[in-house]
Amino acid sequence: MTQTEFVKMAKAANPFLNLDYTKWMAEFDPAKWSDEFAKFATQYKIEGVDVNALVDAQRKNVEALSAANRVALEGFQAIAKRQAEILKETLDTLSGAISEIGKSGTPQDATAKQAELAKDAFETALTNMRELAEMVAKSNADAAQAINARISESLDEIKQLALKSKKKPH
Repeated sequence: MTQTEFVKMAKAANPFLNLDYTKWMAEFDPAKWSDEFAKFATQYKIEGVDVNALVDAQRKNVEALSAANRVALEGFQAIAKRQAEILKETLDTLSGAISEIGKSGTPQDATAKQAELAKDAFETALTNMRELAEMVAKSNADAAQAINARISESLDEIKQLALKSKKKPH
């Protein structure tokens, strides 16, 4: 089986490999969400509520979500790229291994070579899994950081709005 055939088979088995996440994210427009919220919120005047501050807070929330999505997409793309590299390396190694086993003189030599190659393949697989797990963890942490920072900021804004509305006479 060639590498191209293997990739086609993988895409057929996993529909997520066929999605164009770059296009999907490009069509995601957080400004539209903010604009819609602003239109909705400004229709209603509630005494003691700073609608402009709410609209601004919502805009910041959407921007933080958008930033987290961008970071997650970049992480996903890096992981997918690395997985493709690992697949190519594995197929190249497999091709070389088959050639080496074929050159073995005796069945015992072939068996010893197979055991050696299996051990090397196992160690490489563990290293690759560890690397991918670290990439996923970093991507998740980076995306969460954007959201966590906004949550903290948002709580400070709510506190300030509450204190501001408390000072206003009703």
